[in-house]
Amino acid sequence: MPDLSMMIETAGVLSAAGGLGYARVRAPRVFWSLVGLPVARVRFAATYHSTMDVCGLTVQPSRLRAFMVRNVARRPDVQPVPPKVRRVRGSSTGMRAILRLPAGLEPADVAAASERLRHAWGVHSVHVVEGKPGFVELRMTGYDVLRRVKMPRRLPRKTMAGPLVVPVALREDGTAFVRDYQKIPHALTVGANQSGKSMYQRNLIKGLAKLPVGLVGIDCKRGVEQRGYAPRLSALATTPDEAAGLLEALVTEMEERFDVLSAHGVSDLWDLPAEVRPVPLVVLVD
Repeated sequence: MPDLSMMIETAGVLSAAGGLGYARVRAPRVFWSLVGLPVARVRFAATYHSTMDVCGLTVQPSRLRAFMVRNVARRPDVQPVPPKVRRVRGSSTGMRAILRLPAGLEPADVAAASERLRHAWGVHSVHVVEGKPGFVELRMTGYDVLRRVKMPRRLPRKTMAGPLVVPVALREDGTAFVRDYQKIPHALTVGANQSGKSMYQRNLIKGLAKLPVGLVGIDCKRGVEQRGYAPRLSALATTPDEAAGLLEALVTEMEERFDVLSAHGVSDLWDLPAEVRPVPLVVLVD
C-alpha cells in the first residue's frame, strides 16, 4: 500500500510538471499567470535594491538623509538611494512597475540598463516608458508576446477615447498600438516583404468597419488585397483607370467639403455642427 501511494503521488507530480511544461510552450499566458508572475514578483521585491545598485541606478543620499540615518536611526552606514517603487502591477503578459526617480537620475539611465534588469529579474524583456517628470514605467514581458499575437481584451478608456480610434497591432511590450485618424489623418505604411503590411491593413479595415465612416479602397493589384472587404467599402478601384476616376470623384467631394467648412467659418471637420457634418472618409491605398 505505501508503494502504491508513493506511485500515485509521483504520477501526480509528474503530470503537474508535464502540464506546466506544455503550458509554457502552448499556453504561455497560462504559464506566466500561474508560475512566472509570482516568481517574478518575489524576485523583483527581494532583489530590487541590490539590482539597482549593481546596475548603477542609485544616487548618494542627501545630506539631510545621511544625517537622519546616522543620528536618528543610529546606523553608521548610509545606503545609496534607488528609484522609489510607487506601484507594481501584474498582467497576463508581464508586469509593470512605476518608479519615482531620485535627483540625479534620468529615464535614459534606466533605459540604458534595461538589458541588465531583464537578466536580473528573469523576464523576457524590459521596456522603459517615460511618464510625467520624475517618473518612469518599467514594462516587463514574461514571454515573447509577438510569437503568437493576441490583442488585449480591454484597452484603457483614455486610449480608446475618440470617434476614429482603432487598435491595429500589438507592440513588443504587450500593449496595443492604436491608430487615431482624428489626431493623425494621414499615414504611410512601408516595410519589406513579409513584414506585416497586409496584416496591418486588414486589422485597420476590420476596426474601421465597425465605425460610422466611409471606406474607399484603391487596390491596383486587381483587388487581391481589398476585394474581400468590398461589401463594406463605399467604393473600390482595382485598376489604374478605375483609380483615376475614383480619385477625381474624391477631389470633387473634398472641394464640396471645403465649401461647407468655409460657409461655417471653421477649418476642421469636427468643428462643424453635427447636423451638417459629413461622414468621415478613409481612403486606403494598397
